[in-house]
Order: sequence, then C-alpha cells, then structure tokens
Amino acid sequence: MSFLNRVFIKQILMRKVIYSLIPIIIISTYYFGLRAIVLMSVTTVFAIITEFLFEKRLNKKVSEAVIVTSILFTLTLPVSTPFWVAIVGIIFGVVFAKEVFGGFGRNIFNPALVGRTFLYVCFPEYLTIQWNSPSINFPGGFSTYLTPSIDTVTRSTPLITFAQTGELVPLKNLFWGNISGSLGETSAILIILAGIYLIYTKAADWRLMVSPILGFMSLNTIIYFSNVTSIPNPIWSLLSGSIIFISVFFATEPITAPKTTEGKWIYGTLIGCITLLIRIYGIFVAGGMFAVLIMNTFAPILDEGIKFYKGSRSRKVIA
Repeated sequence: MSFLNRVFIKQILMRKVIYSLIPIIIISTYYFGLRAIVLMSVTTVFAIITEFLFEKRLNKKVSEAVIVTSILFTLTLPVSTPFWVAIVGIIFGVVFAKEVFGGFGRNIFNPALVGRTFLYVCFPEYLTIQWNSPSINFPGGFSTYLTPSIDTVTRSTPLITFAQTGELVPLKNLFWGNISGSLGETSAILIILAGIYLIYTKAADWRLMVSPILGFMSLNTIIYFSNVTSIPNPIWSLLSGSIIFISVFFATEPITAPKTTEGKWIYGTLIGCITLLIRIYGIFVAGGMFAVLIMNTFAPILDEGIKFYKGSRSRKVIA
C-alpha cells in the first residue's frame, strides 16, 4: 500500500468510477471470455508506464485517472483486438490527449476516446469487422479464453446488422447485452445502473448524463416519424450502439465538459444529436466518440459565451 501511495495520486472520484465499471467488466468477461480481462490488464499496464515516464520528469505521481482511462478505452474495443493494436491506442491517447497538455486536469480531449478514434481511423479492420459471439449459457466466458468469432457481416453488431439487412435485434438482447459488439457497450441495464450509482454518489453530473440521451432521442423521434430516411425506432436506437455508454462515462468527464449549467445542457444535447447524425448519414457507424471529441473542442467556448451573455444582460439591467 505504501508503494501505491508513493506512485499514485489518491483520487476518490476516480475510484467511484472504477467501482461502477466492475459489473460491466464482469459481464463483458462472461459474454466474451477471459481475454477481456487480459486485454484490459495489458492496456492498463502500458497506460500506467506511459504516464509514469512523463510524470517522473516533473517529480509527480501517476493519477488514478489513467486507470479509468485504460479501462474505458478497453471497454470500447472488441474482445479480439490484437494486443499490439490496443497498446498503440492507449499510448497514443495518454500521450497526445493528456500528457502533451500538461497531464491530469489539463487535457482538452478525453484520452480514452482519442486513443479509440486513432485506432478506428488507422486500424479499422480490427474495430469494425472482427467480432465474437456472446456466450449465453453459464459459466459462459468464465470457462473459455475467447468466444468464437463471427465471420459474416450480417451476424455482427446490431447497428451493422440493421444497416446491411434492415433486421432489428430483439430489444431484450440489447437490454441484457447478449449481442456482439465492443466489450462495454452491450449491456444497457448495467450501464444504466452504473449511471445511477455515479449520480447517487455525486461522481457525475446528471445533466451531462441525461442531456445526450435527450438530444439523441428527440432528434431520432423527429426523423423517425418524419420518414426522412431509414432509421430504427427511438427505443431500439437508444439501446443499440454506444450512446448510453458514451452518456454515462464520457460526456460526464468533468475536465473536458463545460462548467456552467447552461453549457452542460447544450454540450450534452449536441453530443446526442451529432451521434445520431453521424450514425445515419456518416460513413462511420460509431458516431458517439466523434461527437464527444467535437464537443470537447467547443466546451470552453460554450462556457465563455454563456458568461459573456450573462454579463451583458446584467450590465443592461444595471443601466
């Protein structure tokens, strides 16, 4: 324990996030095999080493936030992602989205999503076409290293299946998570429960969590009932893909999100809307990561704009 205290900065908030992720880690292992734990361990080790090498020069400790970053990064990946690809991604995310800005508390972009986006663009075959079947019978993945791979596109993730065939995976499968996909994005119920825990323990702002879902659902409903394009019903759209996972764990990151109340609502709502627009009209199925990174860019501007607007109104009232 003394060694850990010498190396890591104690961050209670980050530990709460880790606690909320434990059920998701367990279910991802159950569905896809013990390789999920191995992959997560590898990325965590390299994330810690990377941050340690940067912080050591400044006589600073490693933040526990880097553990959260590596866990979330791994949960955005398919279980069969090669180790070297995951290592490249987490190092890129920690270095270019965190350390180059000065380390913990100074980053503009979410490091886990930067690493994931880098892999999505540079090594798309590992993140878009290599999927594994979920286990459905106990002990499931606890008794195997890796579940069988899926060879055909039409039997891959719910969103890809819908795009290719128009077929909708049953809602109960989306709810419980026995579907193909990235490790942490399958079980909607566990992600929702994690969100409730984070709100209850004041580890996350409920506005940042609720607003992306409201934005996503509102725009989905408008487009769906307008028959503008082929789009699933709002409930199915919400439970499929990564929007709930993004809303609970990425939109709520306090460092990269706005600080003003109004800014939080605008920020989250636009994340939801952009996610849906990229999903429908873009060439990428996974629009959530791009939506968060886009809004990370505008978070400081939102706060400054709102403060300027409020200041202008106050001056007019006084005058």
